[in-house]
Amino acid sequence: MDTFLSILKSRNIPLYYFGSICLIASVICLVLMRFTQTKVLGINAWIKPFKFFLSSWIFVWTMGWILFYIQDTQKVSLYNWVVIVVLSFENIYIAIKAAKGQLSHFNISSPFNSIMFSLMGIAISIMTLWTGYIGVLFFTNSFPTLPPAYLLGLRLGIVFFVVFAFQGGVMGQKLAHTVGAIDGGTGLPLTNWSTQHGDLRIAHFIGMHALQIIPLCSYYITTNIWATAIFGLVYVVVTTYLFVQALRGKPLIKLIPN
Repeated sequence: MDTFLSILKSRNIPLYYFGSICLIASVICLVLMRFTQTKVLGINAWIKPFKFFLSSWIFVWTMGWILFYIQDTQKVSLYNWVVIVVLSFENIYIAIKAAKGQLSHFNISSPFNSIMFSLMGIAISIMTLWTGYIGVLFFTNSFPTLPPAYLLGLRLGIVFFVVFAFQGGVMGQKLAHTVGAIDGGTGLPLTNWSTQHGDLRIAHFIGMHALQIIPLCSYYITTNIWATAIFGLVYVVVTTYLFVQALRGKPLIKLIPN
């Protein structure tokens, strides 16, 4: 682990430290869950910032690792700061609203809340598009030192990340993540994915984490191009199926409410 951290730090110092801050913040949120009874949509208010800080940590360290392969330091540096500014804005605002026991996303209860929700959408769209541009660089540049299957895994991972990140726009238009009921209700532990109705967060989550899963599999398991391509196809089909099922109001796991 020390070797991995040392290599990651040498590859991208800004994202190494920012990712570390996100990880620490997620632990703080985990602690706050134990000492506060404030709830939002029926669950502890600090669960959402915990998930967002944790997800940000994974994303930031992932990009810090793979940006090493892009030799244009100016483009990498600019992308670093886009990520840091956007995710700082988003996560800090989510944490502030959690502390107040208020919704951050889908909150249009006042002009200020509406503006902030719109700004979050604009900011995360900019970061996602910029990540897409990084993906373009992986398609247009040559990487002779990378194993072909791993390179394909990186390309597919970024493409699927961008596609399913923008799937979040469906939730933004609906001002909800639940299909067939209002947000809140019975959900799976921690994720709170609905066990009674469709939940658009599931495909959003699984699709975005293609950024980690597909490259890792291509490097360690599906170590040839055809196996990686097949795995990528299965991955996107399954994730798309989960998205369609959610739109139909079907839960991932149907549980009988207490």
